[in-house]
Amino acid sequence: MSESRPDLRPVLRIDFPPAARLGRGKIMLLELIRETGSISAAGRAMDMSYRRAWLLVDALNRMFSEPSVESQRGGKQGGGAQVTPFGDTLIRRYRKMEEKTQAAIAEDLAWLESVRGSDPPAGAGEVVPGKAQ
Repeated sequence: MSESRPDLRPVLRIDFPPAARLGRGKIMLLELIRETGSISAAGRAMDMSYRRAWLLVDALNRMFSEPSVESQRGGKQGGGAQVTPFGDTLIRRYRKMEEKTQAAIAEDLAWLESVRGSDPPAGAGEVVPGKAQ
């Protein structure tokens, strides 16, 4: 077994039926918007187009009763975006949920690690029923 392979880790995703989801990608986008003050800069940092980043922000803002991000159109200072107080709370609570999840299943993750085989070849992912592979 390789000494340098990554640790197992749970990935938290919360489904908002029928189709919306909240997960680490949207939270990371919020964190980057908070850091950069820009949807486009945050999108670039995640290697996505401005349109994709904007659509994710729009989805976040529609998922909740309060917006997570407020944007300003360009002007003398140029445009910009800022994470709202609600968005800050959302980030903090999501990260806390991740920590709780990790702690709650730490024993099971340790067991999985102890019985883990060699790493699968690159590109070998989990088969998802109903999805084209």
